[in-house]
Amino acid sequence: MTEDMKKAGGPASAVHIAHHLANSDNFQNLFQEGMSLVEETAMYLDGEGREEAKQLPRPASLAYATESMRLTTRLMQLASWLLLQRAVNEGEMSREQAGSEKNKVRLDKLSSATGGPAWEDLPQTLRDLIERSTRLQERVVHLDKMLYRKGVEENHKEEAINDNPVASQLNQLHAAFAKLG
Repeated sequence: MTEDMKKAGGPASAVHIAHHLANSDNFQNLFQEGMSLVEETAMYLDGEGREEAKQLPRPASLAYATESMRLTTRLMQLASWLLLQRAVNEGEMSREQAGSEKNKVRLDKLSSATGGPAWEDLPQTLRDLIERSTRLQERVVHLDKMLYRKGVEENHKEEAINDNPVASQLNQLHAAFAKLG
């Protein structure tokens, strides 16, 4: 632990700051940005994007279909996370409930191929939407890690114990003796 962390109260203080950020105007701005991007993307894909896709050569058309599906999936996952966090902020759901529900949300496995010839053949508007959604995803993932770090650390400890047969046996012995005592 660094001296700054000790002075600030350690990792718990970092989580406290994350909770403050999640309840601030910054979160409201992030929420608005995310929901606006969802709406803007839907309008584009249903209108101008559909027309642009018809004009693309076959390889670019396949890339368009793939990337638009990835974009839509990414935005739906981000919107789900943002709505869960807003429910916590408004007292409609506890942080523990949201933590359980957010396990259904996949934030980290939503990539796009942002390079190569197929990328360059995609309409500029689609590429811009993909890049904006990726930046939003990075911000949400960062905030999510800050907010739910404790659960992640506990899962890593549990995985480490499960991977270590000696530690697993010791835990079973402790549990057995606890029942006797």
